[in-house]
Amino acid sequence: MSRNIDDNNLQRLGKAVLETEAHAISDLLERIDERFAEACRHMLACEGRIVVTGMGKSGHIGDKIAATLASTGTPAFFVHPGEASHGDLGMITAKDVVLALSNSGETGEILTILPIIKRLGIPLITLTGVTTSSMARAATVNLDVSVAKEACPLGLAPTASTTAALAMGDALAVALLESRGFTEEDFARSHPAGSLGRRLLLRIEDLMHSGDALPKVSEQASVSEALLKMTEKGLGMTTVIDEQGRLAGIFTDGDLRRLLDHGEVDIQKLNIAQVMHQNCFTITPDLLAAEALRLMDEHRINALPVVDNSGQLCGALNMHDLLRAGVV
Repeated sequence: MSRNIDDNNLQRLGKAVLETEAHAISDLLERIDERFAEACRHMLACEGRIVVTGMGKSGHIGDKIAATLASTGTPAFFVHPGEASHGDLGMITAKDVVLALSNSGETGEILTILPIIKRLGIPLITLTGVTTSSMARAATVNLDVSVAKEACPLGLAPTASTTAALAMGDALAVALLESRGFTEEDFARSHPAGSLGRRLLLRIEDLMHSGDALPKVSEQASVSEALLKMTEKGLGMTTVIDEQGRLAGIFTDGDLRRLLDHGEVDIQKLNIAQVMHQNCFTITPDLLAAEALRLMDEHRINALPVVDNSGQLCGALNMHDLLRAGVV
């Protein structure tokens, strides 16, 4: 049965947990030493994959560390130690490095597969809470992730210890990231569906309207013809091209409103060349879509013609295209 406890006590308990876990992470600072550097060097020299393993809560942390390594330039995957002794050990090769997590350092499922890892002759890096444990002694490099106490008041549920192990895993991943010269674009390649991936990988040519979908009229067209083209293509604008197919100007919905504000106009007789914007902003197809967004924001425009290096019109895009692609 739950105890009757007020909001202040709930807040006090929450703060106590965070303080305990903050101290656990802070204590790791002095353990970033030559052993940490040695572990990093083994992982940097790895020609295969970093194989991460751990049981229970350590397994959950290990799975997260493997995912972080893989997404930051260090190929890695997680192997459940219980499954490893029933066939999954075949996933570990002589070119790999094993990273094993266990707070006690005595996890039976990991100890069972240690002889096989040793026979492969590959580096074994362990994250343990007991530096004299069986796993720590068997390791090529052991990193001490012990904590003074768990945040759980019973001292039973892995809390501060799992936080410390996760933080050490992050420290390894980021140290490797920096050492490899891993860039934002590298990160985007492994996260193509994320917002960063879309901003850093999508180019204008991937989004622009071209061919029959491109709104364009000649300089000799009337405003009426231009309006029909704008309505047909649905981009809120039309490009205007000269006889050689080069961009001569642009005419937008906003231009039409401003034109009508001037009073009575005969759009049947008025030539588009008389009212178009000649010196409009353009972009080339090889640039990132994020650059189009920057231009639109900076100049408060909603559409851009796309031209090649010779000024030949090859496409167009608007803000809705960037929104649909998730660039905005």
